Amino acid sequence: MPDRAPQYAPRLIHYAATGTAWLLSKLLWRISYRGKENIPPKDAFAYIMASNHQAYFDPAWIAAPIRQKLSFMAFDEAFEWKFVGPMIRYLGAFPVSLEGGAKALASVKQALRALRDGAVLVIFPEGGRELADGKLMDFKEGVARIAIQAKAPILPVTITGGNRVWPRDQGRPRFFTPVVITYHPLIQPPENTDGADERLTAELRRAI
Repeated sequence: MPDRAPQYAPRLIHYAATGTAWLLSKLLWRISYRGKENIPPKDAFAYIMASNHQAYFDPAWIAAPIRQKLSFMAFDEAFEWKFVGPMIRYLGAFPVSLEGGAKALASVKQALRALRDGAVLVIFPEGGRELADGKLMDFKEGVARIAIQAKAPILPVTITGGNRVWPRDQGRPRFFTPVVITYHPLIQPPENTDGADERLTAELRRAI
């Protein structure tokens, strides 16, 4: 299956979308950000932003302070939803299959192309939203393998409070529940690739 060229939101749309996300998040969830000094300077280099996944709003929450072009790995079924599918594709998302095979390989190729383009690649290593208890699920090793292959650093991000907003065992979102986003220091992929994906996945999980 051929991989599609990455799509990115136009710069003005990017700024409008992230600004709107920040404003609405301040109003609806009193969102606060910590560790913003760990975010690399705009267009300094490509990197992966990896976060725990607690609510459908997570991509907007963690991307709000980012001014570099963004590419999101998103659940493939979301692209079949009316309005949502075309919107997230326009904003830079592309589908990733959790079932492996040709579709998964195509999504990895697209992720690597985005990093070569100098984009920030957004990945949720758990592969799905957490339950209301907020406990981390097992991490997929795909993020580590992409980082190692692309030689791209990872910016770990922790979302706190999103599990009370819209976890996967809750039918609708709650509002006015505080959310905190924390950006941690960059993790560099190891030079020695022997067992590196397991080590990097474990390090990323510890950071988050």
